[in-house]
Amino acid sequence: MTMGKQRFPIPKQPILSTLNQHLIDHPTPSNLSYWWGFGPLAGIRPAIQIVTGVFPAMHHTPHVDLAFNSVEHIMRDVEGGRLLRYMHANGASMFSIVVYLHIFRGLYHASHGSPREFVRCLGVVIFLLMIVTAPIGYVLPWGQMSFRGATVITSSASAIPVVGYTIVTWLRGGFSVDNATSNRFFSLHHLPPFIPVGASLLHLAASHQYGSNNPSGVHSKMDRIASYPYFYVKDPVGRVASAIFSSIWIFYAPNVSGHPDNYIPANPMSTPPHIVPERYFPPIHAIPRSIPDKLGGVAAIAPVSISLLAPPPIKSSYVRSSSSRPIYQKIFRLFLADRSLLGRIGCEPVEAPYVTIGQISSVAFSLFPAITPIPGRVGRIITNYYTNNPQVEIDRT
Repeated sequence: MTMGKQRFPIPKQPILSTLNQHLIDHPTPSNLSYWWGFGPLAGIRPAIQIVTGVFPAMHHTPHVDLAFNSVEHIMRDVEGGRLLRYMHANGASMFSIVVYLHIFRGLYHASHGSPREFVRCLGVVIFLLMIVTAPIGYVLPWGQMSFRGATVITSSASAIPVVGYTIVTWLRGGFSVDNATSNRFFSLHHLPPFIPVGASLLHLAASHQYGSNNPSGVHSKMDRIASYPYFYVKDPVGRVASAIFSSIWIFYAPNVSGHPDNYIPANPMSTPPHIVPERYFPPIHAIPRSIPDKLGGVAAIAPVSISLLAPPPIKSSYVRSSSSRPIYQKIFRLFLADRSLLGRIGCEPVEAPYVTIGQISSVAFSLFPAITPIPGRVGRIITNYYTNNPQVEIDRT
């Protein structure tokens, strides 16, 4: 008896099909420029930070008497430790640069418009998580700036009414910045980085669900192509450029983003003349220090967060492409200049005229979402007027 050929059903692979849907066959607008490459690059940077942070953590000792020497041990005695430490320390600055460029690109091209409001909100959450995670790692070397940074970060919570001092005591593990603080920051530094990674996956999924914006501002379903192979050839150009820039920074100027006082062991009895945060933190640091009252200074950070979340519901213009909105371009350039000014003010001493300039810049920064809809609304009014009154255009000609 001859048996026929048996056909076995091929089991479905949901993981492979999902990866294929999001990474290979995902329809993407064909006119995306290189500026859109900062989105995937912002997802790669956290993975680099995790890898370069895990191995040095094996040699780090979170103790006030040993932390500084353990960092020097990583730099001098551990094979490849110097490279890993510089990659991790400077990678935080590189990550912030990529994220800022990604955010500014989204603001310039109005990528927050409907139906991508949820994508924008997830991006802001990732940005805020990054702001929270970075200072925790800055404390671990336990140099002079690290110690003072821990003091400033934890004491900021004391501005919260009623429960402020309880939170400060919990963060420090006691009544002052000491060994318990070093242990807590070392433990906490390993948890928050994984939260932005998970949020980044949600951000990517939401972006693929609603589609990407494009420079021309037309609907993303008008002209789309598969991600592979076009963008798999185009995006690495920006990644290679970023890798070259990072390599030059790491190999030739690894300490340019740090502060010389942080290479001095922490001494509670000696206060540096001027406490300066890391290069990616001054714009945020400049806002609370410009207000004399501690509670008011901490509360002033809230309008900045709200200003980042505010653009999604704003829909004021028929035209989304910024190339056709010259007034919006000028407002956006003023916004970039104001952000750069805040970054500079955050590195200056708390004295006149820097305090006054910081206050004005902080107000202007938070008012950006309220100003940007004005040109679009004026354009809509003019467009509706000439649409409903075509005889006006005829008489004028």
